[in-house]
This record gives sequence, C-alpha cells and structure tokens, in this order.
Amino acid sequence: MSKTSEITVMTVASLMVSGAKKVLNETDALLSKAIKDKGADGKIGFPETAFYLPLSNALLGAEVKTLADAKKVFDTARTLVIKEVPAEDKWSSFLKDSLNAGVATILSEELIVALKYIYGEEPQADCPGFFSDTLLRALGIQLVDGRISGIAVILGKAPDSKTAVAIVRDLQKRNILTLVGGNVDGVSIIEQLKEGGLNMGLESYVVPYGRDTISVVYVLNFAIRAALTFGGIKAGNTAACVDYIKNRVPAFVMLLGGVDEVKAATGAGALAAGVPIITDLDLPEVKVPGVCAHEECLVKEKDYKRIVQKAIETRGIKIKIAKVPIPVPFSAAFEGERVRKENMFVQFGGKYSAAFEYLKMKKSDEIMDGKIEVVGPEIESMKEGQSYPFGIVIEVAGRKMSSDFEPILERQIHRFLNYAMGIFHMGQRDMNWMRISKDAQKAGFKIKHFGDILVAKLHDEYGAIVDKVQVTIYTNDKDVQKILPEARKVFTLRDERLAGMTDEAVDTFYSCTLCQSFAPDHVCVVSPERLGLCGAYSWLDAKAAHEITPTGGNQPIKKGNVLDAVKGVWEGVNKFVLDSSHQKTSRMTVYSLMDSPMTSCGCFECIVAVVPEANGVMIVNREYSGETPVGMKFTTLASSVGGGAQTPGFLGVGRLYIVSKKFISAEGGLKRVVWMPKELKEALADKLKQRCKEIGMPDLFDKIADETVATDAAALVEYLTKVNHPALTMESLV
Repeated sequence: MSKTSEITVMTVASLMVSGAKKVLNETDALLSKAIKDKGADGKIGFPETAFYLPLSNALLGAEVKTLADAKKVFDTARTLVIKEVPAEDKWSSFLKDSLNAGVATILSEELIVALKYIYGEEPQADCPGFFSDTLLRALGIQLVDGRISGIAVILGKAPDSKTAVAIVRDLQKRNILTLVGGNVDGVSIIEQLKEGGLNMGLESYVVPYGRDTISVVYVLNFAIRAALTFGGIKAGNTAACVDYIKNRVPAFVMLLGGVDEVKAATGAGALAAGVPIITDLDLPEVKVPGVCAHEECLVKEKDYKRIVQKAIETRGIKIKIAKVPIPVPFSAAFEGERVRKENMFVQFGGKYSAAFEYLKMKKSDEIMDGKIEVVGPEIESMKEGQSYPFGIVIEVAGRKMSSDFEPILERQIHRFLNYAMGIFHMGQRDMNWMRISKDAQKAGFKIKHFGDILVAKLHDEYGAIVDKVQVTIYTNDKDVQKILPEARKVFTLRDERLAGMTDEAVDTFYSCTLCQSFAPDHVCVVSPERLGLCGAYSWLDAKAAHEITPTGGNQPIKKGNVLDAVKGVWEGVNKFVLDSSHQKTSRMTVYSLMDSPMTSCGCFECIVAVVPEANGVMIVNREYSGETPVGMKFTTLASSVGGGAQTPGFLGVGRLYIVSKKFISAEGGLKRVVWMPKELKEALADKLKQRCKEIGMPDLFDKIADETVATDAAALVEYLTKVNHPALTMESLV
C-alpha cells in the first residue's frame, strides 16, 4: 500500500472515530432526557423479542430492561472510543481503534432507536421498524432452504430512480433479500424506488428499514439474533456471535451516493460484525484477513451494472439461477407476489372455474422430453378480466423415478409458477387458482410458458430422478372435466398410502440437517409418522431429496436395534445423531417430550411445553403473539428451545405432527394436550376430532382450552377440572 493510499485509509478511520463520537453525543442527550422524563426505572425495549436490546445482549451479555440498564451499556460504549483522533500519519492501530469505534456506534444507535420507541418516534412511516423474532424465524427458514440466497443492506441513494430500480431488480433476480434505507442530502433510495414504480414489501424481498443511517441498526440486531437463536450461542460471547454472522449470515452492505462521519462509523460497526461493504464511492479498498468471511472488507465498484455481482463475489454468496425461457423476470423474489383483480388479465380455477394440476409417472418411451402442448385457447384468444378452465398434466419419466415421488414433484408446481413475475398461484391438486397480470400479458407471457417453467425447473432441481418431462395444458372445459375424475382418484389413493405409513413399517428414517447452517448442532429425524419440525419435510420428501442429492442434508438413518420401543430409541438413530451433532447429543428419543427429546433449530411451526400445574402440555404456534399458561410468549419460549439444544419438557414441532399417532406418545399423546391457541385448534379441527375419536375420547376436542378460556395456569386448571380433562388423572409428568 502506497503512502497516499495509507493516508486515505487513515482519513476513513478518522471519520469512523469522529462519527462514533457524534453518535455517542446524540445518545447521551436522548438518554439523559429520557431518564429525566421517565426516571431511571423507566422501561425500555423493543416489541416482540426475547432478546431485550439484541446487540447489547449479544455483545455485552446485558439484559436491558430499564433506562438505568441502558446507561450502563452507554458507559461501556463510551470506553471503546479513543479520546483524540490522531493525525493521519500518527495512527498506531487502525484496525483496533476503528472497529472499536464501530462497536460503540452500533451499541449507541441501538439505544437511540429504542429511546425513540419510548417517545413514539419509531417506527418511521411505511417502515417496519424493529424486526420481530417471529419474522427472524420465518426468514431463517427461507435462508436455510435456499429461497433467500443472501441479504443486501443498501444505505444511501443511487444516481437516479432508474438505476436504483435496476440494482434492486438485479438483487431480486438472484433471490437476495434487499433492505433499503438511509439518504444522501435528504434523498433516500426508498423514494427513488417508489418513483421508479417498484413495489416494496417482504413478499417481494424488498423492505425499507428507515430513512436515516442510524436505522441500519435494525438490520444488525436482526443479524445478531440469528447467532443467539439458530446458533445457540450464549449472550455475551462476543467472538462467537461475530464469527457466526461472518460465516453463516450471508449479508453485505451496499453504500451508495455519499459518506459522512455517521455513515463511516456505522460502516465500521458492520465490519466489526463481519459484514463487508461494497460502495460506488471513490474510497480506498481495504483488505484485512479475519475481519469478514474473505479478506475484502471495503470494496469499490463504480459500474452499477456490475455492483451486484461484485457484492456477491465479495461476500462469497452461492447463487443458483435457472435460465427459464419466458418473457418476464423469474426468481424466488416474486414468490409472494399478488396479482390483484384490477391488475389481472385472466384467471383460472379457484371459485371461478374448474381447474387441476396433476403429475404422473410414465415409461420413458411414452413421452417426449420438453414437449409442451396447449389444448384450447391461448392467451391471445382470451378476453381481459375473464375466467377460464385450466388443467395441467405433467408426465415425467426417469430411471430412478418412483410413484412415491409424484406428490412431492407435484407440490413444486405452486413454487415454480409463483417465481414468474406477474403470475399468481395458490393451492394444489383440484383446488388451485391462478392469475396472469396485465403487465405479464403485455410482456408476451403465454399459457405455453407455464410449461416452459415446469420443464426447466423439474430438470433443474430434480434431475437426479427425472429424465424426461412433458407438459399438456388444457384451457377448455370439456377436456378439464374429462380428466378430473382420473386425477381425483389418484389424489385419494395417495392420501390413503401416506396415511397408512407407520414408523414400524420401515427400517430407515431420514435426517434433515439443512438448518445446520444456522444451528450447527441440530439434527432433525424425520419418520413416516413425524414430519420435520419446520413442517416442510415429510419422510417421503426427505427420501426424495436424498435420491436427488445423495450427499445433501437428507441422509438415510438405519434404525438398528430397538433400545426403547415406547420412547422411540434406536441404536442406529443414536449413533447417527451423535456423529451429526458434532458429539453434542448422544441419545435422542423420537416419541418423548420429557426424556432426551429431539433438538430444535428455531424454524419450528409450534412449540410444545409442559404445564406442570395441569399435568399436561400446551402447544403454541408462532403466529400467536399473546400470553400462554406457562407465563411465556412464543418468542420467549423459542429462545429456550432453539439453537440445537435438548430441552426436556419443551419441543419444537411441525403442526401436523400434533395429529400423528406418535405425537409425544411416550407421555400419553393427545390426552396430554390441555391448551392451544384458538387459531391453531380451528385449523386442525377436523384432524383433531378424528384423532379424539380414534383414541376413544370424542369429547376431548372440546376439553382442550384456548386463550378465550384461560391464559394463566390457575384459570386453566379451574377449567380443566370443570370439564374433567383426562390429563389431571394421568401419571405425573414431572
């Protein structure tokens, strides 16, 4: 590095320290005002989180509940910043001093936004503010399964709205969650994207976090909670938290349009957390081994057509984009896109017309690979605003294809079609509903392109079992009605086959370790009667995934000798779990809640927890944000259950496991359930009532309490006693 470059780097370091001092001064003023107004015992915190102020909790081990607690964090932050900024040629420790200033900055910025919550100044207009623990887990699942390949944090503004939209579209196409905010001279990229007509929201993977630099802290405390939630790292273990973000959270900052001292200090905080910065500014590039995942910390790219690719390369994000031959953008970023009625060109199915989607296995010589046929009107013959019948018949052949895989591949239709911009798909089988937007039609999208998508994606993702794909699409009522009976007959047979599968009927279970990217020691064991705790993987899904990727996250587990049939303990399962959990879990039961239960990563749909006073268990789903009979909300419970640790008495589960015959069968199964949120109970009502009949207790469904009956243990026990719930007379759980 030349003398000139070194001085320039030191100038940036000086900005970082100066910015930290400025943020500290702002924090001091706001905190002093709040203590004067509210008293030192005044409450402070963010909504819907079990991690207090997450950065303070993770980096310092501090549980900030009051303004007095906040003052202690501020005093610590102040000690991290050197008192005087050295002259450019007098720096002795650029790395230590600048990164420490960054840590002080982000700790202080977290205090600032929390203080603004007290005064109702946060969240800002059309920005979500603090990202809840529930949102963290929802996005965590998508990061694990590859729907989100990375996280981009854009700070500042682009040269113009057209460039801003182009950058974000490029990120969307690569399935990167893009968080936008900040400003330069009062102009924010948020307004530029609005001006350019780009729709923002979680469903499109573009979320505004705030119009000032300080709001970036929302993103950083979102990232730090991934270490605590999915990594199982203890609060206060700073090095482990930073290492987790650096190696397991694929995030980067894109600094656009300008830099001031606060941006520089905040950037230092991002670097301290292991997050690299890519900028369009004429700043010196900084390479320091060990700070970020790769040695590049601050990277320059002034070509806006190349800046996204540069960021991806710098962060080392692995992206897989299928080249689908259709005239509209195609990416998982569009999966949650809605096509409203006023934006619709035509629609199919739903309550408007007959429709179905049906995949079946054929012999190789019976189909032609890549053949796509539309029987009935094409889109140019359809009238705007009208509804039409629709049927998709996909025929696949492959040497490793099995009829067991048919429903697994068929369920991917929903995902694949939704990847196309301007296409809306909902449901499956004969309950599907689709819309094509006016914009997609104007861009040249045709009915045939549904076939192009399905052929390309089935080959792309399921090439290990699929050799040939042929698609026939019907858009006339006569043919749709003719084929529907065949499809419905197959749907019924599939349900009966899946429903009849038992754990005893197979000698092999399957693992799912996809979530080890977030919870390194967690191992999910999937059996025919116990789906994965995220609710997304059944035994058949895991089997298919292993066929597709033999070295992937779904591996066969030979059960081996039975050690305890009641609790579900097998020699082979224990050995696999010990090896795959990095020697952390030596014994795991498949059917018990109390004795060596399965670990949890944090992606679970529901949590099962013992209610000692009721001698039973409650079940709470992540959508429920209210109080529970154990005195803890879902977010608090999740902080205890996740991270890959075994927690007897607590268990993360997929919601359909609740109606399995093997659901905590070692403790008595469904008879132990005393409480669940009303929404969850109603969603599973038919299946729950059927299970109650199967166990000889048809009135048990009505005896299970919900939040309308009780949200504390005393009221719950009173109700259970009144209705004579069986859990009260069963063997003691504790």
